[in-house]
Amino acid sequence: MTRVAAIAINTFRELVRDKVLYVILFFACALILSAWAIGQLSLHEDIRVTRDLGLGGISLFGVILAIFAGVTLVYKEIERKTLYAFIPKPIHRWQFVVGKFLGLVLTLGVQMGAMAVVLWIALVVQGSNLDGEMARALLLLHVQVVAITAVAVFFSTFSTPFLSGLFTLGIFVIGRSTPELRAFIASKFKDDPGMGRVLEAAMSILPDLHLFYVSGAMVHGKAVSVNPTPPHTYAEYVDWAYVASATGYGALYAGCVLALAVLVFSRRDFV
Repeated sequence: MTRVAAIAINTFRELVRDKVLYVILFFACALILSAWAIGQLSLHEDIRVTRDLGLGGISLFGVILAIFAGVTLVYKEIERKTLYAFIPKPIHRWQFVVGKFLGLVLTLGVQMGAMAVVLWIALVVQGSNLDGEMARALLLLHVQVVAITAVAVFFSTFSTPFLSGLFTLGIFVIGRSTPELRAFIASKFKDDPGMGRVLEAAMSILPDLHLFYVSGAMVHGKAVSVNPTPPHTYAEYVDWAYVASATGYGALYAGCVLALAVLVFSRRDFV
């Protein structure tokens, strides 16, 4: 575990020096501040608008950061041939992949934390704050990013950054549209249950990412929001029990995908 921690810390130090990530972070913070400006134009809904747009911005740019950094995480080590410096050393390949993944997760956690601070400042200016519902929503968004990071790292172990980014983005879009796709499959293949079951099985392999974005989403067929205003009944679904359940699902999915990444990377021949 010491070797994994060393690789993770080294990856974190490398990523925090990447200027492109700071550019993405800048635009994310600008979007959150623009949400505050847009909220001022709404009629008695300024806090709700700031919360929803702010969370949307954190979700969007968190995923962009995960995809951008994740798809190049392993690939650039191969292209720069820096990986060959690790091969003679007593470091297992699984330690290399897991260390890189944890370093990226740490980096994304810090950057999403910075976005959350900007959102908190915008809410304080409006007379609100980051309450329990917002804290749970932010934690779920980070779990979503961890799952997407695992997918990006998986593709990075055997594909180019362009294709890895394309595949990861496609999985993200499908994962966020899971309820709509399941409803489409159920209605479109009523007369062909065999194909419907095949597609349902395929859907079960992909991450159910709509569980992590709880602002204005549909969870178990009911509207969910982080805004304590009727007619939403968010408290029943976005309590800490729900967060624990969704976090467990996200951690399990990320762990399985990371295990596949380790398996693929271990079987590659770099000599």
